[in-house]
Amino acid sequence: MALIELDDIHFSYHGQPPILSGASLRLMPGQRLSLTGPNGSGKSTLLRVILGLQTPQQGTVRAFGVDRSQEADFHEVRRRIGLVFQDADDQLFCPTVAEDIAFGPLNLGKSKEEAIEIVDRLLEQLRLMHLRDRITHKLSGGEKRLVTLATVLAMEPEVLLLDEPTNALDTQNEARLVEILQDLPQAILLVSHSAEFRSQITQEKVEIRAGQIYAA
Repeated sequence: MALIELDDIHFSYHGQPPILSGASLRLMPGQRLSLTGPNGSGKSTLLRVILGLQTPQQGTVRAFGVDRSQEADFHEVRRRIGLVFQDADDQLFCPTVAEDIAFGPLNLGKSKEEAIEIVDRLLEQLRLMHLRDRITHKLSGGEKRLVTLATVLAMEPEVLLLDEPTNALDTQNEARLVEILQDLPQAILLVSHSAEFRSQITQEKVEIRAGQIYAA
């Protein structure tokens, strides 16, 4: 069973020409897929459609075998699919790194002790323990990016959507991100302009052209 299925998705922003015009996509368990296309072609919009953050004017969104159309349908989807935003500052809003990572587990009903255990286990696993008590807004761009990934992984998602995850990363942090992602078990849908990064993380590629998705 596909984890994500998009069928004939049409979407346009108010007063703008269509950005998606019959886009269809399928992501299977364990699959690692790159989504490519020029700036403004609808890549980020497509990721938001998957999570119900944008509502298509036409087409079907199916996640984990269930059609999703109403806001309530996507609550489960957002627990099981994690999105790493293009801009880390859009995702980090707590005073410290530990609080940011704990936020998701606490919202899922974990106790404070359970959330702290998740924070420490994850930071140890990602070799980011030195950032645990740092003030989030004082981190470097690369550090913010890695912490953003940690906040998503704390929710234990089954699928990762990555929107330009190498933004603001220096060479050292990009290498660390590659190492982390290669070790993860989740299915991945990756948007990245970097061909080298895509080749290290994914095995297959599709491309958005004129609002539709084609095998690359």
